[in-house]
Amino acid sequence: MIRFILCGLVLLTGTAALSQFGAQPLIIAHRGASGERPEHTRAAYELAIEQGADVIEPDLVLTSDGIFVDRHENEIGGTTDAGDRPEFAGRRTTKTIDGVETTGWFTEDFTLAELKTLRARERLPGFRPDSAAHDGQEPILTFDEVVAIAREASARTGRTIGVAPELKHPTYFAAIGLPMEDGFVAELERLGLTGADAPIIIQCFEVGPLERLATRIDAPLAQLVAAKGGPADRADVTYAQMVTPEGLRAIAAYANWVAPEMTLVLPRNAEGHTTAPSPLVADAHAAGLKAVVWTLRAENAFLPVERRRGDDPAGHGDMTGYAAAFAAAGVDALFSDFPALARPPAP
Repeated sequence: MIRFILCGLVLLTGTAALSQFGAQPLIIAHRGASGERPEHTRAAYELAIEQGADVIEPDLVLTSDGIFVDRHENEIGGTTDAGDRPEFAGRRTTKTIDGVETTGWFTEDFTLAELKTLRARERLPGFRPDSAAHDGQEPILTFDEVVAIAREASARTGRTIGVAPELKHPTYFAAIGLPMEDGFVAELERLGLTGADAPIIIQCFEVGPLERLATRIDAPLAQLVAAKGGPADRADVTYAQMVTPEGLRAIAAYANWVAPEMTLVLPRNAEGHTTAPSPLVADAHAAGLKAVVWTLRAENAFLPVERRRGDDPAGHGDMTGYAAAFAAAGVDALFSDFPALARPPAP
């Protein structure tokens, strides 16, 4: 099993391959064990660590007073009780973020103190009623608090738990007077997470923030890549171009990892069945990049047809087998909402 204190540091600095068949990919708990507890909460992270996750992921957005908080989006109506709080009814508004019009409540319209009064709730209660049973119990966390959870767990378990923060919508935040990069670098410096061997992987869908971070810190960086569209800060670039051999070499100039959506590695046909692996992982390794795929979920609705079990979209299929297929395809790490199911069986 990969551990940051032994193998993980080598993996993070990009000096050793983890692409051979049967190697165990790093398991990154996507928003914590978010299939079983409301995402981005202490309960979700601690359960993920208990289940053997190597890394926990906080998505980072900003408050009105410039504090990094842990939410998947700056719109928080779907993952907190903001909409039920009469004192915040007037904060409901509509904004355009990366070209998408969104209505709700937004972190940048709240101070940290105000956000701390809110409580988290399950994003997908229809799929995850057991997780929804924990609604209303947990506050929003800051980036500092997530790092503290990882460090407390490292001391408790004797294995180093990493963090994989994602900077969300940095161009949007810069446009509203809340630039992310200076504050984030200051946080990393204060926390001692700027070195090449730091137990951290910093992610972003945009290109410019990663390019600029690469000139300021040595910590590992990961370029996120979706199956469609392109970076919000590069109107002339598509993600499809970025996963060509030439595009991957360009990513390697500033990042250590490429993080493709899972169907870019194991494509699906028109009927929803997995087909042969694409060359993306091999091309990434040839460019000197590690490859991490997102996001494995256990529910049938999110699995390819051959991995589904039964007709209930919310029922669990064979996610562990799906994870093993990605390991066989050579990926170096997996994001999953279900860390306990993401570890492929040893060969």
